[in-house]
Amino acid sequence: MSETATRRRGGGGAARRAERTAVRFDCAGYITRKVPDLDYHPEEALAVIEANADTVLQEIGVVFSENPKALERWRDAGADVQGERVRIPKGLARKLCETAPGEFEQIARNPDRNVRIGGRNLVLAPVYGPPFVRDGHGGRRYATMEDFRTFVKLGYMSKWLHHSGGTVCEPTDIPVAERHLDMLMAHITLSDKPFMGSVTDPSRAADSVAMADILFGGLNGRTAMTSLVNINSPLTFDATMMGALETYAEAMQACIVSPFIVGGAMAPVSTIGTLTQVLAEVMAGVAYSQLVKPGAPVIFGAFVTSIDMNSGAPTFGTPEAAQVTYGAGQLARRLGLPFRSAGGFTGSKLPDAQAGYESANSLNMGLLSGVNFMLHACGWLEGGLVASPEKFIMDADQLGTLHKLAAGAPHDEGAQAMDALREVGPGGHYLGCAHTQANYRDAFWRTEVLDYKPFETWDEEGGRDTMALATARLEKMMGDYVAPPLDAALAEELESFVARRRGELAES
Repeated sequence: MSETATRRRGGGGAARRAERTAVRFDCAGYITRKVPDLDYHPEEALAVIEANADTVLQEIGVVFSENPKALERWRDAGADVQGERVRIPKGLARKLCETAPGEFEQIARNPDRNVRIGGRNLVLAPVYGPPFVRDGHGGRRYATMEDFRTFVKLGYMSKWLHHSGGTVCEPTDIPVAERHLDMLMAHITLSDKPFMGSVTDPSRAADSVAMADILFGGLNGRTAMTSLVNINSPLTFDATMMGALETYAEAMQACIVSPFIVGGAMAPVSTIGTLTQVLAEVMAGVAYSQLVKPGAPVIFGAFVTSIDMNSGAPTFGTPEAAQVTYGAGQLARRLGLPFRSAGGFTGSKLPDAQAGYESANSLNMGLLSGVNFMLHACGWLEGGLVASPEKFIMDADQLGTLHKLAAGAPHDEGAQAMDALREVGPGGHYLGCAHTQANYRDAFWRTEVLDYKPFETWDEEGGRDTMALATARLEKMMGDYVAPPLDAALAEELESFVARRRGELAES
C-alpha cells in the first residue's frame, strides 16, 4: 500500500459521516439455493461427452493465435504444439483444472455487497455489451456514456441485482482506446456493488487491475473483478482475450472462460455435440489460466443459443438452449468449477410478449441448471444488440421471483399453518385470521412494476401497459438516485490515474 493510501485510510471521518446520512437503497444478498439442481442428462451421456471432449483436445486440438508465450507454456506442460495448434494429451487439461477454486469471494467497495461465486450461490449481473440502446422516448440509437451511467445507477438501485456488471452498453461517443476508463469510473463512483474489468486489450485489463488496486488500497490477493473472456468458437483462443486472461490470472482476478456458441453455426446442431465442444473449449481455457497462475479463480462459462435456419438469426428461450445449459451445469459441477450461463435473453426488438416468454424461460433455466454467476440477467433485447432501461427494470423486478424460488418452501411449524386451518374451519376465509395477519407482509413476492389493480382503476389511470409502467418507474428511480459516498482523496487519486492514462493514450 502506498504512503498516500495509508494516510488516506487513516482519516475517513468525513466519509463515515456522509455514509451515516446517505440515502440508502435496499439490496438483497446474493442467492443461496435451497432447491436441487436439475440433472437433466443421464450419467452415461455425461461420460460420453467427457470422453469425447478429451478426444477433441488430443486429436483435433485448439488454436492459440498470435500468442507465442501461450504456445511455450503449453509445450512446457507436455502438449503437442504444431504451429499455433495445441493438442492436449488426454487427462492433462482436466488435471490442470483441479487447481482452480470451486468457490471464491469477489469484494465490493461496500463490504455488505461482497458476493461468493460458486457452491450453492447465485449472483445476478446485468446486460453486457450492446452497442445500441432503446428506450421509451428515443427509440433505437447508438449508446452513449450517459446511457452507460443510467444503467449503472439502475443496477445500484435494483434490489434483486447483486452486481454492477461490466460493459452494460458500449458508449460509442467515447474513443475506443479510453472508454474503458470512463466505464470503470462509472462503476466505481456511481455504485458500490462488485464490477467487471475490461477485456478488449491486455493493457485495458492492466488499467482495470490498477484502478481496483487504488480503490481497495491494494488487492493483496483479493478478487475485486470477475471479467468475461470469450472463446472464438470453434476451438480458437485469440491473443486479445488470452492477453486479458493472463493479466487477470496473474493478479488473481477472476475470469469467466466462456465459449460464444450459436448452435448450427459455431457448434454442431446436436445437443451432445455442442456440449462436447463447450467442455473441450472451457477445459482448455481454464487449464491455460492455471498454467499462468495456479489457483487463479475462474468460472466455467456457457453462452449457447440455437439458430433460426430460415433467417440465420440466433434464437433464445428455446428447448435446445435449455438442454445445453442444463448439461453444461452438470459438467461444471463434475469439474468442481463455478458455472456461468443464462440470463434475460430474447431475440425480440421490443419489451413485448416475445421478450417476456423468452426471458422467463431463460431465467428459470438458469436457476434450475445451477448457475452461479448470471450475466445478462436484466436489460437485454434484440439478441444482445440492444440494452433497454425499461426492459432492465422489468427484468430486475422479475429477479425477485428467482430469489423466492431458490429459497424453497419452508415446512416449519409456522409454515404448516395448522393454527390457521383450525381457526378458519369449513366455509370461512383466511383474510382476517391471526396467521395471515402475522405473515402477510412477507408471505408473497411483490412486484414493483406489474399492474394487478381492478380494471376500473387501471382504466382510470390511463390503461398503461408494462412498457409505460416501466417508463414511469424509470423516471422515479432516476429522480431518487443518490450516489453512494466515496472518500474524496480516493476519488481524486482515481481521477488522477485516469487523467494520466488518458494523456498517455492520446500521445500513443
